[in-house]
Amino acid sequence: MASTNSGNKGSRFPLLAFLLICLLAPLLFFFFSRGLHNAPDQDVMSTVPSKQVAKWTEWQTLQDLKLYFSKEALDVIVSSTDDLGPLSLENFKKSNLLPSWRITGLKTSNATYELNQPTTHGVQEKQEAKEGRSSVGLDQWTLSPVHLSRRHLIEKRKEKRAAKLVKLEDEVIVKLEDSAIERSKTVDSAVLGKYNMWRKENDNENADSTIRLIRDQIVMARVYLSLAKMKNKVDLYQELQNRIGESQHDLGEATTDADLPKSAHEKIKAMGQVLSKAKDQLYDCKLVTGKLRAMLQTADEQVRGLKKQSTFLSQLAAKTIPDGIHCLSMRLTIDYYLLSPEKRKFPKSENLENPNLYHYALFSDNVLAASVVVNSAIMNAKDPSKHVFHLVTDKLNFGAMNMWFLLNPPGKATIHVENVDEFKWLNSSYCPVLRQLESATMKEYYFKAGHPTSGGSSNLKYRNPKYLSMLNHLRFYLPQVYPKLDKILFLDDDIIVQKDLTGLWAVNLHGKVNGAVETCGESFHRFDKYLNFSNPHIAKNFDPNACGWAYGMNMFDLKEWKKKDITGIYHKWQNMNEDRVLWKLGTLPPGLMTFYGLTHPLNKSWHVLGLGYNPSVDKSEIDNAAVIHYNGNMKPWLEIAMTKYRSYWTKYVKYDHPYLRNCKLTE
Repeated sequence: MASTNSGNKGSRFPLLAFLLICLLAPLLFFFFSRGLHNAPDQDVMSTVPSKQVAKWTEWQTLQDLKLYFSKEALDVIVSSTDDLGPLSLENFKKSNLLPSWRITGLKTSNATYELNQPTTHGVQEKQEAKEGRSSVGLDQWTLSPVHLSRRHLIEKRKEKRAAKLVKLEDEVIVKLEDSAIERSKTVDSAVLGKYNMWRKENDNENADSTIRLIRDQIVMARVYLSLAKMKNKVDLYQELQNRIGESQHDLGEATTDADLPKSAHEKIKAMGQVLSKAKDQLYDCKLVTGKLRAMLQTADEQVRGLKKQSTFLSQLAAKTIPDGIHCLSMRLTIDYYLLSPEKRKFPKSENLENPNLYHYALFSDNVLAASVVVNSAIMNAKDPSKHVFHLVTDKLNFGAMNMWFLLNPPGKATIHVENVDEFKWLNSSYCPVLRQLESATMKEYYFKAGHPTSGGSSNLKYRNPKYLSMLNHLRFYLPQVYPKLDKILFLDDDIIVQKDLTGLWAVNLHGKVNGAVETCGESFHRFDKYLNFSNPHIAKNFDPNACGWAYGMNMFDLKEWKKKDITGIYHKWQNMNEDRVLWKLGTLPPGLMTFYGLTHPLNKSWHVLGLGYNPSVDKSEIDNAAVIHYNGNMKPWLEIAMTKYRSYWTKYVKYDHPYLRNCKLTE
């Protein structure tokens, strides 16, 4: 038994050894062959710096990723390498990036991912045979022809897809735009009441909603009325016509819901039923849209016509003199010439040439307006005895102006009235504008009936009689009119003085001739608004963006005026404008040119403008202003004056004066 057991043990050992060798032999062969294969690569790679190896690995990974992702996705991947470390295809495949990252139809570019290739000797990497990659060296990384061909096909496919998507996108945009245009055409824009932007009540959507509803119903009823007539729906046509008449009768001249009759709501309900019936029988989107557009165009033409008519009437009203003022002038003139010569003289004539006093120049043919200017200045002056008013008028109003101030002397102040027609030096041989006003072309421009090519209302304002009056141009001859004075404050007759103005004489003009308030804002009232910059003389000498300034209250340094020959500069430009090629008529454009570079800007609180045309002048600015100016057509003595500003002017009018009462001049 012992021998048998020992024999069995001896036979088991070789069997176990054989089995162990069979199991270990493949493993030993695998590791041995792997070591032989990798040894050269490791030797070579050991000679390459680790940074270059990492860069090469990153480049190879990006090449692999280009087959799967677009340029936009790769931009995100590359930007994340700083945080996530060098790129690895295996790591990327294991990440949780979703297929939605792919953006098809966009051409990728390899230029973004080009890396600086290392210059060491060739190092090759074994590529996976199933992807068809060739060996890539560190010196030169190339792709196989098969791989390149496949890449070109992929890129062409992407380009084709991208072009198709762009084309589709353009078509979609065009369709959306066409759809939006068609929808806008159906909007009911025929109701114009809401477009009146200066009416604050229209800011409230709920204000007078019933009136707006009635107007909307009338508009739609007119549309269906036209369609009913077109489709020969006689009964519906008659019913719509009756409802329109009833709605218009209820609407009448109502401007608020409170003005509507009690039956209005019943009429609205009845109209709504008829419109619903008409819609069921007649509604056609294309026809309704076309009719609404036609109505809108007709309304627009009517608005334009009314605006032209309004402009014409406002210009006409601005030219006229109210009956009461004309009556006042006539009565005063008659009474003046009934006075004896010794009673026609004003006292304190010695103050007229005293340069130490405060001198004002006022040129006007409106007795009432001139009286308000003088009265307001004296009432707000700290020491009226130091103020001297130099008035100049024409021969028609010379007697009336004298008589008014003889009857109503300005307290302790000094006043003197002159007749412009008695200035013998002011003749056509000396004054270019007088020569031009006497020319046949100018007379034709002013007095010829019908001007088919004159541009309508835009030129109508330049035919205002004030442009024919030399009083309007006398402001350019102040040193000739007042040779003994050093400074003078020029005032228009449509202003109101609200504060003492003696501080203006203390303003340092820094060698400039004219002290005035500038009027330019963001882009308004600059030189290009007044002058013709297509003319080379204008373009060469003036800046189109130069800031304009206002006449109406101007401090003139007459010493500097004489030194710089301001009147001579004015004559030069006036002579060049005989054919009105540099500017239209008026005194502001030549004033801007004459005093270009010679005007000192005053603080805006000295002179606030716009009360004759702007309904939104800030009340605090008006109240804080030293002088307020009714420049524009809506003068305070006219019926078209803005009511909100008129009280500033009327408080200086002596409505209880017998002459004013007799001429029916009232507030």
